[in-house]
Order: sequence, then structure tokens, then C-alpha cells
Amino acid sequence: MVRSDALENRARILAAAREAFAEDGDTSMNRVAQRAGVGAGTLYRNFPTREALLLAVYQDEVERITGAVPDLLARMTPLEALGHWTAGLVEAMRRKHGLGDALSAGAHQAITEQSYGPVIAAITELLDAGKTDGTIRHDADPGDFLQFTGALWRTPPGPGDRAPRMLALILDGLRSQP
Repeated sequence: MVRSDALENRARILAAAREAFAEDGDTSMNRVAQRAGVGAGTLYRNFPTREALLLAVYQDEVERITGAVPDLLARMTPLEALGHWTAGLVEAMRRKHGLGDALSAGAHQAITEQSYGPVIAAITELLDAGKTDGTIRHDADPGDFLQFTGALWRTPPGPGDRAPRMLALILDGLRSQP
């Protein structure tokens, strides 16, 4: 059984790493340990390499995003929930691509394979809710939607960000026709 303080340390490390890597993709492991308030030994016991830490940060983000679907559907219409959820996915993917230089090709492949199933399942849940209530067309496919949204996280963020407008067009195309 893992001790509660070990779990807390791991959570603090992940939170500190997420913030540090968002600010500077070249952040050192020592800087992450300092931000998390743990010693280097604790950091390396949890994450023996920088790549292991990067992968854990990304996996934690995927779990957070995919786990948000039920709450979004409880608070919003399926189409609104899909739009909100997709905007969060776009931001996460932009961060992932920003960390890309720090990951090996094998790590990129592993994270893609690990996250594809949960992301497709989340999209399926959102689309199915809209198909059930009649707001999303019945031929909407989760794989197609994911491929379309791939263009969103490749657009440059900041002033003139085209992603919100492009997402609105994608969502309009999903609407059921009366």
C-alpha cells in the first residue's frame, strides 16, 4: 500500500511539473523538485527520467480531460459540452506539442497509443448524448471528429487564434437538421 504522503508528493510533483513545463518546456528536474517542495531523491524515486515525468504529466492531463465528460453533460447540452470539452482538449494538445522536442519518437508513439482509446471514448459519449436527444446528427463519427479537431491544436494560439471559429464550424456541421 502506498503511503498518503507519497501520494501527496507525487500529486505535488505533477502539478508543479505541469506549471513549469507550461512556462518553459526546458525546465530542469531540479526546478520541478523545488517548485513541488520535494527533494531531488523524492522526484527521481517517482519519475526516474525527465521523459517519464513528461509522460506522466501528459497522461494525468488526458485523464482529467476525459474524466470531465459526465460533469459537462450534467451542466450543458451535448453540443455545448462537446464544444467546451474540445476547447480543453485543444489547449492540452497545444501543450503536448510544445513539449514535443523533449520526448523521443517512441515516447510520442506510446502516449498517442495510450490516449487514443480514452479520448475516442469521451468523444463517443458526447456524440451519443447528442444523438439521443436529437441535437447531433446520427452519422457523426468520433474518429472523424478527432481528425477534424487535429487541425485546431495546430493553429497558433494568441491574437487571431482561428481555433474557436474553426470549432464553431465543426460543431455547426454536427447539428441535426430539422
